Amino acid sequence: MAMKIKKGDTVKIIAGDDKGKTGEVLACFPKDGKVIVKDCKIAKKTVKPSEENKDGGFVNKEMPIDISNVAKVEGE
Repeated sequence: MAMKIKKGDTVKIIAGDDKGKTGEVLACFPKDGKVIVKDCKIAKKTVKPSEENKDGGFVNKEMPIDISNVAKVEGE
């Protein structure tokens, strides 16, 4: 199925906890039918210490949202 939403488009969340928010699409996953929207559906993930992140700890990360829960904002 072809996705009508592409990376860089502005979308509005129409269902879920972030309903009513708008944001830019950061990534699309056509095979899964999901998109990642900037500053929406934030989850706190644990990170192990590594070369890049010496202390480890927590990081806030955007999680994928089903394509049926977003609508493209026209005219922007």
